[in-house]
Amino acid sequence: MAKWTPKHEAPEPLEGPVVATITGGTILWFVLFVVQLPFYGWFDDRDLTWWVWTCLAGAGLGLIGIWYVRKRDAALKRAAATGTTKPETEQSPAPSAD
Repeated sequence: MAKWTPKHEAPEPLEGPVVATITGGTILWFVLFVVQLPFYGWFDDRDLTWWVWTCLAGAGLGLIGIWYVRKRDAALKRAAATGTTKPETEQSPAPSAD
């Protein structure tokens, strides 16, 4: 079976207000968690408590996401300041002689 190779290069990723987007999503998940707390008994009666805990998990994962994108943004700014095209962690390895 032949290895599949793309016919064209992938487009550059879109850059935008990534930190603000992740922060907004995290706040939204946390607000949804807080809004559902007074109705926990209703969710429990219907075996739907996973809705409440999903919102809390979304907020927790969002905190990890905020940490990650802030570090990524800082690395991109450092790379731009030093004149390199990519930060050290994002550079592709040298081609092998296979």
